[in-house]
Amino acid sequence: MVSFISLFAEYFICWWITLFMVLPIGLRTQADANDVVVGTVKSAPARFRFWRVFLLNTVVSAVIYAIWYTATAVYGLNMMSFPRIVPDFSN
Repeated sequence: MVSFISLFAEYFICWWITLFMVLPIGLRTQADANDVVVGTVKSAPARFRFWRVFLLNTVVSAVIYAIWYTATAVYGLNMMSFPRIVPDFSN
């Protein structure tokens, strides 16, 4: 049986990696809005929507983690289940 701390740590890693996929979704830059604030780059968000990004990332990472957990815990899929890509030249 896996501990809750391990499950949370695995989910947090999945959440953090997924964050970089979710951040650019729906991004409107200051250059797009024609409202560049002095001292910032043109590619900075015009309006950062923290809660929208947080909730979308949480949902997407939960789906990805559920698929991964099902594949590994329920079906027993692991790295040894995949065929070798590099040929064995030890003969």
